[in-house]
Formats: sequence, C-alpha cells, structure tokens
Amino acid sequence: MRAPGFWTQEPGILSALLSPLGALYAGATRRRLARGPRDRVGVPVICVGNLNAGGTGKTPTVIALAERLRDRGIAAHAVTRGHGGALEGPVAVDPVRHRADQTGDEALLLAAFLPTWVAKDRAAGARAAVAAGAQAILLDDGFQNPGLAHDLSLVVVDAHVGFGNGQVIPAGPLREPVAAGLARADLVLSIGDAAAQARFAGRWGDAVGVPHVTGALEPLPTGLPIKGLKVVAFAGIGRPEKFFQTLRAMGADIRAAHALSDHQPLTDALMARMLREAKAIGAQVVTTEKDAVRLPTALRVQVMTVPVRLRISDWAAVDAALDRVVAPRRP
Repeated sequence: MRAPGFWTQEPGILSALLSPLGALYAGATRRRLARGPRDRVGVPVICVGNLNAGGTGKTPTVIALAERLRDRGIAAHAVTRGHGGALEGPVAVDPVRHRADQTGDEALLLAAFLPTWVAKDRAAGARAAVAAGAQAILLDDGFQNPGLAHDLSLVVVDAHVGFGNGQVIPAGPLREPVAAGLARADLVLSIGDAAAQARFAGRWGDAVGVPHVTGALEPLPTGLPIKGLKVVAFAGIGRPEKFFQTLRAMGADIRAAHALSDHQPLTDALMARMLREAKAIGAQVVTTEKDAVRLPTALRVQVMTVPVRLRISDWAAVDAALDRVVAPRRP
C-alpha cells in the first residue's frame, strides 16, 4: 500500500474530515501503551521505532547500533515482529533456511548482521534471545508495543517526509501524535541529505525536545560498475524514491524506475516482466538489499543489489545514551 499524497501536505479538508478517526486511532494506541507493567528480561532493551507508519530507516539503524555495541564488547540480538511473515515465533532467523514470506524481509536482512529473532510476542522473543546469550536487545519497530520495557528509545524519521501533515492514521501518516510519541523518546534520528535535514529542522525542530541526531544512508563501496550503467530499478521500501535518488547520485542511467509497495511480494510474473524490459534495452535490473531478500533464489544472480549503510553525522549523543544503559565489557 502506498501512502496517500495528502499525508505529506499541510492539513486540508480531507485530513480534517478524517481527523475524528485519527483521534480514535490515537486513543487506541494510548490505551494499549497504558497497559501493564512491561516485562523486563535482565538485559538492556534498546528500541528503534518510529511515529510514522511505513519505513523510515529503522533496519539500517539497528545494524549501525549493533556494530556500535559490538565495539563495546556487547553481543546484541535483534527482536522483530517479522512484518508479513507467517511465523509466530519466537524463532531464530536462519538466512539460509528461512524465506521472506516466513520471517519478513527486514528480519532476513538483519540476520545477515546479528542474531535475529522473529516474535509476534516481543517479550517472549527477548527472553528467547537472552536465553541464547544476548547481552542487549535491539527491538526493531516496537515503540508502540506495550509488552517490553525499554531502557533506551530511539525514534527514527525520514527527514524528507518528517512527520507528514502531523495527523494520525487515517488523517495522516502517524501512529500517534508527535507530542505524545516524542515524550517517550530518548533520541530522535532524522535520516536524509542536507536539504531534507534543513526542512525537517525548520518544520519540526521545535517539537523535538530530546537530543536530535542526523544521519544519511550512503552506498556501500563495493566496486560495482554502476556509473553510466543502464538500469531498470525497482524498490519496495517505505519511500522508493530514496533508492532511485541514490542510484542517480552514483551516476546510474535509470531507464525505468518501478516504485513498489512496501514489502510487496516479488512474484514470478512481476520479475519476468522487469527482466524482459531490461533485456530489451540492454539494461541491468537493480534493487535494494531489503528487496533482494524477497527474490526467488534462482533470480538473485540476475539482479544487482546496491547496499547502503547509515552514516551518523555525530555519534556523541548516541554514545552517551548507550553508555547510560550498557556497560562496556572488557575482553
């Protein structure tokens, strides 16, 4: 499903008409979060979440934090719901054995970097991870989930989109109001280029009352012959245009750009059509890492993957927050 265009515009007639439904949605989120006490599992839980529905860059953020914790001698495990996957869990994700329709695409991608657990019950997933040796939990997309206590909460936002029109679903893109969500956050990470960061700061800077960190997704140097290459690109991520912009910045000659829905299944018919399109014009089919894990195994050698990694402009605020909740371990 693609986000409606009015979600990113200033509030208008349509968002006003839908705002009573947004208030109901926000109320349901508030009541769900009020349940409890939340479970604790004996190790620090670092939540990487968002206020917006859809992708904002949580997966590369989890990968970057896992590497930061590894530098401290901390063995982190990721716990995720497994969007679109059939497994209830808790189950440890095996990139060789599992498919995206079982675990979800983010879980398969994360499992290439750190031990990853799919669990509809996040607390049960965290307990399974701790039993398997996790010294910290990186909770992927659990900010609105009431099951597990968070020692540190980081809200990730796409700087280009910001918090959209500031309205709650279906009147806007938000799972909860900005003020309510950021009141529970310890850090805000906005991801985007300099122009997008400036727009985000101008529109939303006054609403961010916690440390604000900026970052950007940058292509991983792989030696791929992308400059000047004719490509047929596709992406089924939260905002596919981000990937197409990356390709343009790398010098790719984009002959066709297919923006798919987030997590859209890559059926045989869809892929056959794109491969035929590329063959007819002498182009290479190119996609993201997250989309690549949804490809049928036989097609992966025919599709070029362009990996990106999160670059944080200044780690100081993140490191200080990590130091508060995770004691470095010495070898």
